[in-house]
Amino acid sequence: MKKVKALIFCAIVFGSGQVSADGRDYITVVGSSTVYPFATVVAERFGKSTQFKTPKIESTGTGGGMKLFCKSTGVNTPDITNASRRIKATELKMCQDNGVTEVVEVLIGYDGIVIANDIKAHDFSLTRKDLFLALAKEIPGDTDGELVPNPYTTWNQVNPELPNTKIEVLGPPPTSGTRDAFVELAMEGGCKKFDWIKALKSSDKNRYKTVCHTVREDGAYIEAGENDNLIIQKLQKNPNALGIFGFSFLDQNSDLVKGSLVDGFPPEFETISSGEYPVSRPLYFYAKAAHADKIPGIREFLAEFTSEKAMGEEGYLTDKGLIPLGEEKYNEVYQGVKTLKSLEL
Repeated sequence: MKKVKALIFCAIVFGSGQVSADGRDYITVVGSSTVYPFATVVAERFGKSTQFKTPKIESTGTGGGMKLFCKSTGVNTPDITNASRRIKATELKMCQDNGVTEVVEVLIGYDGIVIANDIKAHDFSLTRKDLFLALAKEIPGDTDGELVPNPYTTWNQVNPELPNTKIEVLGPPPTSGTRDAFVELAMEGGCKKFDWIKALKSSDKNRYKTVCHTVREDGAYIEAGENDNLIIQKLQKNPNALGIFGFSFLDQNSDLVKGSLVDGFPPEFETISSGEYPVSRPLYFYAKAAHADKIPGIREFLAEFTSEKAMGEEGYLTDKGLIPLGEEKYNEVYQGVKTLKSLEL
């Protein structure tokens, strides 16, 4: 009878049909490939320094992670999802509609999105306008309001100061938070340099977003999957190509690849933390408060991840390329995690 009552209790807490009789004794994490190396470092340290099992970390991309995370509560769903952008209102609603009503948001630090190439290749100094003109599906024509299919095939056609090499950019797929952030920060940043397009933001928001965010599909932009290490490997084989990925991967592979200047600023720790590097974004993970006392070690894992020794100014995650939060923001995040404060957008 006691066993039956326990199973009924678990079914109520975790959702009908979601719970196995054995439960789960380890933490599962999905989501962003950019946050993946940071989460992996924390998980490995956590597994070695506590009595809990090492959490299982999967790189599914930010969008893919959100879908898995928001599916429901229960041992067959992830406890945490990493994200290289903030959760969208539509994703939070999906969570809530599926019974994931207490979502804890954790801002872990900042990252720059780099446009890099092989260490021995040509140095690139790009503007956001260059990136928009090189990678947008349609670009402005000769008259205001006119759009034409992107005709550019080489970088010097975009800007005479750039090399006469084929436009070939390896980047993440639409499910990636890095892709979302890149089109918003880099391409839209360049798109707004055209006054008539900038005016669309207030007069025709849908058209504005379509123009600024739609990436060309004629081979100039090549979707290279969620594995940023694979992009770095491909850049070694093709010195003329550029690749898009997070600063931490540049930082960890500086002997193989180098970052391009963007609007005159190099992708470096100092320029990203100061906000001078224009293609910078916050990094997050999201946790289910409902799992905190049901899956062993979640509270302790959250405490490890948000500890000063991990996320602080001199934390071990900075050695991996994470740009830390300032003291005030760090204290705010730490207190939110401590109380498992639920997110409201």
